Amino acid sequence: MSKMFYKFTFRKIRFTILSKGNKYIMANGTVKWFNADKGFGFITSEDGQDLFAHFSSIQSDGFKSLDEDQKVEFDVEVGQRGPQAVNITKA
Repeated sequence: MSKMFYKFTFRKIRFTILSKGNKYIMANGTVKWFNADKGFGFITSEDGQDLFAHFSSIQSDGFKSLDEDQKVEFDVEVGQRGPQAVNITKA
């Protein structure tokens, strides 16, 4: 199985994420949109990249949802379909 690398720029610093290495990057961003009925949406990082966000990655008690234009902090993980936001917390 070949290893895949993804390059991202956060805060003007370039990072490389190894998809099989479980490496994370702490980041900040804004919720672009989130559909609470479907349980997913997208977060735009500070450098303008859109990242998939699933309700199971939201770190809160009770009903897990995000509001449009809400500021959030998160880690980036490479999933099956590319980069996604995980460990999402409200900023």
